[in-house]
Amino acid sequence: RETLQNSAPDAWTRTQTQTFCRNEFNVTGLCNRQSCPLANSQYATVKEEDGVCILHIKTIERAHSPKNLWEKIKLSKNYTEALSQIDEKLKYWPNFLVHKCKQRLTKITQYLIRMRKLSLKARPKLVGVHKKVEKREQSREAKALKAAHIENAIEKELLERLRQGTYGDIYNFPMQQYQSALDEEEALAQDEEEAEELGEEEYDEEEE
Repeated sequence: RETLQNSAPDAWTRTQTQTFCRNEFNVTGLCNRQSCPLANSQYATVKEEDGVCILHIKTIERAHSPKNLWEKIKLSKNYTEALSQIDEKLKYWPNFLVHKCKQRLTKITQYLIRMRKLSLKARPKLVGVHKKVEKREQSREAKALKAAHIENAIEKELLERLRQGTYGDIYNFPMQQYQSALDEEEALAQDEEEAEELGEEEYDEEEE
């Protein structure tokens, strides 16, 4: 253990209480002689790949071929059958490894069940927000809104000048917009007249 920690510090993580192992084949996650997959020529662990539990077995007979060092055995989806498979494949192995492989299989089976349950529930979809893009779009919207206000102000000013006859008859202008502006002015004038008439009637009634 001391040799491993001194030579490969990236393979373990130390905390105040104990030291954890970062090797993916470690059956317990702890850095000690019994659980180390590098220090033991005979080793076994359980891993999950695409929702399937696989028993990985390393024996000394495979040490000459690092490519084929780990024998992979696919475990059954049935929890009871998977336990019996582990008992059969690790029949004469140390009880520590057999027990830890079963514990790891139980843990993986539990979180796979939770994953299936969560996938069936309706959950809100999280969408990433790009702050730079959002800020750029907001600035563009503000500029467009400002430009629209300026255009509206210019349009009102031009229509006002057209109504007053500032330019005479030497220009071309959109008759539809000019007519709509005149209609709006007439409607406003009528509303003001009606409001004044109602106010006068109420005043006369109070005097009587």
